[in-house]
Amino acid sequence: METRIVGNSGLAVSALGLGCMGLSYGYGPATDKQNAIGLIRAAFDKGVTFFDTAEAYGPFANEELLGEALQPFRDRVVIATKFGFQQGDSTKGLDSRPERIRQVADEALKRLRTDRIDLFYQHRVDPNVPMEEVAGTVKELIQEGKVNHFGLSEAGVASIRKAHAVQPVAALQSEYSLWWREPEKEILPTLEELGIGFVPFSPLGKGFLTGKIDENTQFDKTDFRNVVPRFSEENRKANQKLVDLLGELAMQREATPAQVALAWLLAQKPWIVPIPGTTKLHRLEENIGASSVELSAEDISQIDDAFSAIPVQGDRYPAHLQKRVGN
Repeated sequence: METRIVGNSGLAVSALGLGCMGLSYGYGPATDKQNAIGLIRAAFDKGVTFFDTAEAYGPFANEELLGEALQPFRDRVVIATKFGFQQGDSTKGLDSRPERIRQVADEALKRLRTDRIDLFYQHRVDPNVPMEEVAGTVKELIQEGKVNHFGLSEAGVASIRKAHAVQPVAALQSEYSLWWREPEKEILPTLEELGIGFVPFSPLGKGFLTGKIDENTQFDKTDFRNVVPRFSEENRKANQKLVDLLGELAMQREATPAQVALAWLLAQKPWIVPIPGTTKLHRLEENIGASSVELSAEDISQIDDAFSAIPVQGDRYPAHLQKRVGN
């Protein structure tokens, strides 16, 4: 697989990473441990070198899973993890106090069975802790050799600039896909100006762009999508037009809808590295196949024109979670 450099950081990763959250958290019951380890190792065998986790995924279970799965080839992969929630629990509120950041780093190193965190993200901007303190703390961890690179997740432009002035930000992670193009307004131009890489999560619209979800799909009771307005039955029905369109475009290119959605992202900027997640080996193989799908400027234009004619229905987060993003 092609290698990409994340912004000006010098951090080299596979063009597609693997978002590992869903193996432990967020999308229903956790995957059987041995199956999850098998999937992660299969991703590495197929060229993926960039793996994304967080203490909050579980909490803690996902980092432990990655630590075990990646240990045999630790020095050949890049591991990203995150800090920023009270006790590592995303339901308990934010906590990016310097002492908490240090605690998370030390505990994550043990769970990940490693001596350094390649990319350490602030999971959400904490309004109670100045960004300069957060960036300064990570800068110290970098100087101590515990962390290699600093990242932000779902941060707004002002926070990105404040952080970058203290400790260069290697990457911003936020949602971006054909189904959510908000970053194009302010975020992408800012990242380009500052030389920061972009790591889109949910590049397949939390599964919707694969074409395998419709208005009749029933999610497990623990599945996060049950509370996402965009996934209400009514909105799924309305948004089906987008998936049907993507299916037609994919058929013309002898690819799957997921592959075209990922190829479209890869074609936006050379410093964009999407991290699709999956629990299934055949989906992993399908997603990795997107790195071989080449879209011409004409293809991109056709996709953009077609999608811009169909408005997306529903917010991407419920109101209480929406407050945590873009700050």
